[in-house]
Amino acid sequence: MAEVVIVGAGPTGLWLAAELRLGGATVTVLEARDERDANSKALTIHPRTIEIFDCRGIAEQFLAEGVRIPDGHFGALPDRMDFAVLDTPYPFTLALPQARTEEILEERARSLGAVIKRGHRVSEIPDARYVVGCDGVRSTIRAAAGMAFTGTDATTWGWLGDVVLDEPPARGVTGTTGPEGGLMVVPLGSGIFRLVGADPSTHRPEWPGELTFEELRSTVRRIAGTDFGMRDPIWLSRFGNATRQAEAYRHGRVLLAGDAAHQHFPTGGVGMNAGIQDAHNLGWKLAAVVTGRADDELLDTYHAERHPVGAALLEHTRAQTALMTAYSAEGQALRALLSGLIATAPDMSRQLAERLSGLDVAYATGRRVRDLPFADGSRLFERLRAGRHVETEVGLVRPDGHLA
Repeated sequence: MAEVVIVGAGPTGLWLAAELRLGGATVTVLEARDERDANSKALTIHPRTIEIFDCRGIAEQFLAEGVRIPDGHFGALPDRMDFAVLDTPYPFTLALPQARTEEILEERARSLGAVIKRGHRVSEIPDARYVVGCDGVRSTIRAAAGMAFTGTDATTWGWLGDVVLDEPPARGVTGTTGPEGGLMVVPLGSGIFRLVGADPSTHRPEWPGELTFEELRSTVRRIAGTDFGMRDPIWLSRFGNATRQAEAYRHGRVLLAGDAAHQHFPTGGVGMNAGIQDAHNLGWKLAAVVTGRADDELLDTYHAERHPVGAALLEHTRAQTALMTAYSAEGQALRALLSGLIATAPDMSRQLAERLSGLDVAYATGRRVRDLPFADGSRLFERLRAGRHVETEVGLVRPDGHLA
């Protein structure tokens, strides 16, 4: 049996597997599904995640295939945040279906020697030195370990549909909001678009039932005044704003990452990114412990550093959910006021953009280090590709890109 068993072969589990192999640990990933799910809400790759991919030499694959979006939204407010102000080589998000992201990450994990077994449904904690639950909000590992997952149930529901549009908006990513609800239209390529939004008809705690194509069409017409010539639905789905967080990210030899550790409304496309960043923090630490380069106590810093990030994420998405579902006249006035501030208050816009992009994360032991140049023409992100600490003019940089 491998030294580490990861349960769940989504982006979080696959990135963690690659990081563990880079650090010299043996790892097996167990995935219940026989085949990769072609449908997923995860579509957005944020600047900090692109930086992480650059730190391991695979950013170019994502940059070549993803659609670059130069701005972002907070709570679907009309005025969007310009990412050009961000201190990063990648001042944009990438729109790329999760299935393709998983393909790239699985190829990397396998190339480094990770063993990935599909069709292996786990009902109890596997026999391994360490086990990491990357198995989503209904985590079997979290439940089997008795790790509390506290929070609030859903009170409102969003919806999405991947469809063909014969009359799409003229611009790339577009959105509209009002008392009838909010809608965002995102091009996926090949004439396919993602329509995602929320409206007053499902602003209630009861599950509204499976989304139908006719319901999607009528809802979009009501919000936007047109259905954009939609046809040929590929995927229809609903999602709620249930919000929970594991009270501990570690319980002995069991750890949690990604959606197994935190659940929230998927506004802003932050979920997959937070999971990959969880794995990036945990990977080098767990590998160092398994290979004897560090004591077991190092793993306690994973909870200490990432749990507050998860808590901030939940606060952020709850605030955005409140804005997105502010359908009353008073709510619309609040949206107009805050949208105007984003447009006219650069500091506010920048702070929101840094939080959304993942660039504002700082741990007690050190902040994120930007892509520093070296005298020999190399960059910090290039030097981090071996997954080892790097000495710089600002101090020792950890394998995850934060100051030691």
